[in-house]
Amino acid sequence: MTEEIVIRKAVDADLEVLLAMEQGVITAERPYDPTIKENPVHYYDLKDLMANPKALLLVALYKEKIVSCGYALEKAARSYLDHDTYAYLGFMFTVADYRGHGINKLIIEGLKEWAYSRGLSEIRLTVYSDNDPALRAYKKVGFKSHMIEMRIPNKQ
Repeated sequence: MTEEIVIRKAVDADLEVLLAMEQGVITAERPYDPTIKENPVHYYDLKDLMANPKALLLVALYKEKIVSCGYALEKAARSYLDHDTYAYLGFMFTVADYRGHGINKLIIEGLKEWAYSRGLSEIRLTVYSDNDPALRAYKKVGFKSHMIEMRIPNKQ
């Protein structure tokens, strides 16, 4: 299947599909985060990401259907780190019927190539610590656990 996948930069005409995929991300993450507000919720300003010269939003197409997406955003690093900027990856989503075929890896490879072409040697993302499928997928493409964010839940 991956030989039939086309990776390209997202365009405005993709917005409706991308908004639906954003809801897919939110639905998938709700079990891991009880602090996500009730609908309607939006994580991303997709139009801004597509227009931002410091960002790249990619989509994967299978037979002209968008089946996966992800973005890289150049961000300022904390002052105490050994790099000034880094690429933050987000909106990593693959339609359920297309998972397990290496499509997310193709998206990440495209985002890595963009980041490296901009001189960004550090690439980071965040993932819920209990999201085992996502953790496995990211480790498979070379990510390593680095830090765990912790919280004290609201008293019930």
